[in-house]
Amino acid sequence: MGCCSSTEGKRDWKPLEEHSCTDIPWLIIFTLFSLFNTFHIQEGAASRLISGYDSYGNTCGRNNTKIEGVPLSGRDMKENKYVFFLDPCNLDLINRKIKSIALCVSKCPDAELKTYKDVKQFALNNGSNLCSYDITPTKYPSHSERSTKCPKLPVPPSKSLPVFHRCIPVDIGCYAEFAQAFVTFVSDNSVLRRVVAGVMASKEIIMLLCLLALVLSLIMMVVIRYISKVLVWILTILVIIGSIGGTGVLWWLYVDHKHALNNSTLSVFGKEVAADNVKALLVYSIGATIFTVVLLIVMFIMRKRVALTISLFHVAGKVFIHLPLLALQPFWTFICLMLFWVYWVTVLLFLGTSGTPIKNNSTGVVEYEMQGPLQFLVWYHVVGLIWISEFILAFQQMTIAGAVVTYYFTRNKSQMPVTPILSSMVRTIRYHLGTLAKGSFIITLVKIPRLILTYIHSQLKGKENACARCMLKACVCCLWCLEKCLAYLNQNAYTATAINSTSFCTSAREAFLILVENALRVAAINTVGDFVLFLGKVLIVSSTAFAGVLALNYQKDYTVWVLPLLIVCLFAYLVAHCFLSVFENVVDVLFLCFAVDTKYNDGSPGREYYMDKALMEYVENSKKMGRYGPGDGDGREMKSMVSYKMLVVFSPVCCT
Repeated sequence: MGCCSSTEGKRDWKPLEEHSCTDIPWLIIFTLFSLFNTFHIQEGAASRLISGYDSYGNTCGRNNTKIEGVPLSGRDMKENKYVFFLDPCNLDLINRKIKSIALCVSKCPDAELKTYKDVKQFALNNGSNLCSYDITPTKYPSHSERSTKCPKLPVPPSKSLPVFHRCIPVDIGCYAEFAQAFVTFVSDNSVLRRVVAGVMASKEIIMLLCLLALVLSLIMMVVIRYISKVLVWILTILVIIGSIGGTGVLWWLYVDHKHALNNSTLSVFGKEVAADNVKALLVYSIGATIFTVVLLIVMFIMRKRVALTISLFHVAGKVFIHLPLLALQPFWTFICLMLFWVYWVTVLLFLGTSGTPIKNNSTGVVEYEMQGPLQFLVWYHVVGLIWISEFILAFQQMTIAGAVVTYYFTRNKSQMPVTPILSSMVRTIRYHLGTLAKGSFIITLVKIPRLILTYIHSQLKGKENACARCMLKACVCCLWCLEKCLAYLNQNAYTATAINSTSFCTSAREAFLILVENALRVAAINTVGDFVLFLGKVLIVSSTAFAGVLALNYQKDYTVWVLPLLIVCLFAYLVAHCFLSVFENVVDVLFLCFAVDTKYNDGSPGREYYMDKALMEYVENSKKMGRYGPGDGDGREMKSMVSYKMLVVFSPVCCT
């Protein structure tokens, strides 16, 4: 349980260490769902993927069972551990495999075999038969089917891969024909050749510029609190100038076109077209005028609430000074996602080798195909990819929320935990994994139909009628909007869970009520705040690009800057987006903490605010404007949004 510690008569919040009991079943479901992936590996016959199998269904390196209708199956291949292809250079790029008969052999040929006599001698000396199992080595030179059942001459020297036992030619020149077209294109295209050569020549500069983008992103997260006010004024001025100027231009075009129509000598058809244009300009001008008036009224109403966004940005900058390791959260999340995706692809490969052996009657080759319930494991695996990926992202949000909540509700910052981020991670792992599993599953339920509809739309492109295409796009758009709304609600639900230690549904409901009560503030933060962060991204990208132009200018032997600058700008934007997304997450968490703080406290003795001085100044200024009154705290002690739990946390008497 949380308790209160006395510090000069003021109580500090401490996190409740309680399980969200209603979310525990979701943790069990998520755990079973994840562990069931091991069934994929077992069903996927990992030995077939690692050891390989021949064209008759025999797995190399083991004793096999007979396959009905395949005479050459069911052989003991314990001594034959390597897969040898009769024509290793015959690649099927569409199906991503070698289009050749495969055999299990005991040794890969380490020298070139130019004739069938050489193939025969190699088999007799090493016991490694390179022709079909139904041909004895002594008959290799004279057998009538040697052209189809023996390797293509000359047999190139090969060696097995370190893990996967496949005989691969040492000289990969036989694959050159597939790369020849690209090489020819590059060599014939002088512009492309110069661009590629320029990238290779300036790779050190590209790496330094990418490092510069990383440093600028870290600096921006700290200094943005000082320039946010300037950026907000820039936004306001640009919006006013853009809306009024655009409306004025439309009215000017309308008057000009109307005057030209009255004095024109056009044909009847030309006058009809000009009249339609005049009517369209009139509609556009009226619409722009209405939009501009509404926008200016909204900006006037929300002008004071913009100050809250500036204050939150100021406090967020302080958070990163006290908790600098928050900036590394995208890095750790990226590593976790990469490790999971590698595991997911590995399981997918195992799953791809599973199934029942089926003989192709036209070629006589055996392939493994998934039949029955096994074929649905692929869809199960895809759902796992989305759910677990969303779970990892939710874990990052919960970790950030827990650390920022600890910072906000600690009056004396010197008494914060030594490792607040690590403490937040431990609390999340110990108490809130079920909440994350439930929240990420809700996102998965929305994302899967959207992806399915997107796939259907891509497959039917050019085939469906206009009505069906419009309906598909509308459904995809609606699901995308729903996904974004749920993701935003989930993020605030995790913050409420970090404060209250309540279940996901309870936290989501109460976070939603808080957001509705502060709808105008939320609108100000999500519009002005997002634009400020966008300007921060633009500043980082433009600064990196400018530095790139200066750096590449000194490289006189290279004149085409397009690709290096694009690479640098793309990396700079991705880095800025990752780091400033964490900053945006921190601002959202601070806002919910601020909303809870102002809802249950009013600054009176025994009900002091927990907020930072910057937010306190905003509240004091709002009180002077009459937007906060003495009764704004509901006349109650600060307690839970929903239950007794917050009363335990925020009670003015010390809890035990």
